[in-house]
Amino acid sequence: MSILLVAGLGNPGRDYAATRHNLGWTVIDALASRHRLAWRREAAFDAEAARWELPNGGSCWLAKPLTFMNDSGRAVAAMARFYKIPVDSVAAVHDDLSFELGRVKVSVGGSAAGHNGVASLIEHLGEAFARYRLGVGPKEPPEMDLKDFVLGRFTAEQLAIIQQKLDHYVEGLELLLVSGADPAMNRLNRKEST
Repeated sequence: MSILLVAGLGNPGRDYAATRHNLGWTVIDALASRHRLAWRREAAFDAEAARWELPNGGSCWLAKPLTFMNDSGRAVAAMARFYKIPVDSVAAVHDDLSFELGRVKVSVGGSAAGHNGVASLIEHLGEAFARYRLGVGPKEPPEMDLKDFVLGRFTAEQLAIIQQKLDHYVEGLELLLVSGADPAMNRLNRKEST
């Protein structure tokens, strides 16, 4: 099933710009920038949206919900309903604490694994959407509150890793959108040798 709508999860506003929870926005912005796509505010969906004409002749909507992370599903579901996009043609780009910064994993379906944005999508859409998961772990220090960690800013060293990996993130996302979840999983889910 091809992806017709991809949502980068994050929080709007300057206060959240360089936080771990906004890595999904960073990557979808980089994809839009690479293809010179223009974001438009779509009040009906409470989101910013852009349309990408894919190299394979198809097209895909890009979205950044403006509802704040914990209510992302409302915006994404409104857009999916309006364009009659089934849940298995939706993908979410989001941070994931369960593996290290710099890695990417693609999965389809499953639980929210403690991620409030993903939980909101499951609540409003169902769980059969693809997830483009961007590692932000491990949580350090381990005793730090989860919310404080994901809403915390990347260190200079971590930002350097993201900058170094940004092309890899965007190319992996392009693979997911152009070729679908299976080829993306086959290529991206293998642990890279360091």
